[in-house]
Amino acid sequence: MKKFDGLNPLLHSQLRLAVVSILMSVESAEFVYIQEKTGATAGNLSVQINKLSKAGYLKVTKSFKNNKPLTSCKITQAGIAAFEEYVEKIQQYLKP
Repeated sequence: MKKFDGLNPLLHSQLRLAVVSILMSVESAEFVYIQEKTGATAGNLSVQINKLSKAGYLKVTKSFKNNKPLTSCKITQAGIAAFEEYVEKIQQYLKP
């Protein structure tokens, strides 16, 4: 067995894992907040959020705030389950 067999490839990306980790600890987060926390470029973050959303791990809401576009993200039940499974697999790898 290869070292990382069984790890969710969607979450095994550093930026996507960071996004999901952030969203695990808040009810929802605005795009700018996630960008500040991850240090990602807007373009790269947008692509990664879109991948997570298409997988059903995030719910993305677009609205306006003071006439400016506002994108908010919230982790879904599927995203929570995927993250918890990912963490469990990592913990198994760390056991001697």
